[in-house]
Amino acid sequence: MTTHNLAEVGIIMGSKSDLPVMQDAVEILKQLGARVEVTIVSAHRTPDRMFNYAKSAASRGLKVIIAGAGGAAHLPGMVASITHLPVIGVPVKSSNSMDGWDSVLSILQMPNGIPVATVALNAAKNAGILAAQILAISNEQLAQNLLNFKAELAQKVEESAKEVEAGLD
Repeated sequence: MTTHNLAEVGIIMGSKSDLPVMQDAVEILKQLGARVEVTIVSAHRTPDRMFNYAKSAASRGLKVIIAGAGGAAHLPGMVASITHLPVIGVPVKSSNSMDGWDSVLSILQMPNGIPVATVALNAAKNAGILAAQILAISNEQLAQNLLNFKAELAQKVEESAKEVEAGLD
């Protein structure tokens, strides 16, 4: 497990093949100043590892878990059933998926009482931003970093608008 001291966000995925997608969550969280840990936890191949990870997450200091999975994509929901922490699910379009819809629906359609916040297919960056927003409720520095990040997004749109509008003249 790659662990940053006192990690706030746990980023887990069903297999190493999910890492290229999940890396976006790692990068945005680090950019925003959140501490993360990253590991592989398969709901189907290592159920004991999944159970132990989810059961110990809060006592290890995690505040949010981001779980990415493809195919049947049971990892986010199973983790959510074990922990009281918020779980953000990232449906991953895998090689054996039905164009990613199986993953999306598996994570999205959770029963009442076991919520999983679900982002778009392969949208680990948004999962990271959402995790940061959850943490920012009680972390002023992270809140400021998010405000700065969103201001940069707005500035890029304004610059693009000026370029497009200037090209129309």
